[in-house]
Amino acid sequence: MRNKKVIFIAFAIEDERSRDFLRGQSLNTNSPFEYIDMSVKEAYSSDWQTKVRTRIRRSDGVIVLVSKNSLNSSGQKWEIQCAREEGKRILGIYAYKDDRTNIVGVNTKVWTWENIRVFIDSL
Repeated sequence: MRNKKVIFIAFAIEDERSRDFLRGQSLNTNSPFEYIDMSVKEAYSSDWQTKVRTRIRRSDGVIVLVSKNSLNSSGQKWEIQCAREEGKRILGIYAYKDDRTNIVGVNTKVWTWENIRVFIDSL
């Protein structure tokens, strides 16, 4: 069995359901990957940036759920910048089939088990 990787998931709060689906997908017994979700459940508490930075530091990599909501999500933008500052590898995954929003500097791929597995296994 592979070692579990610690992954921080950066997402716009409007895409919380997609984050939940990604987490649930990893629990599927047929899933080719395993990870521990380190995303912050209570965004914007008084010390959320400190919590996020600590969790990103403890993570092996960061998956960014990319959607049109990402463009206006100051929290997600900060999380991406923090991941860069901490030297973490980042993979963007399109949160929806019909949304191909791009975030400058984030390599974004279609949401498939294989794309996620390859990223996680490379960490």
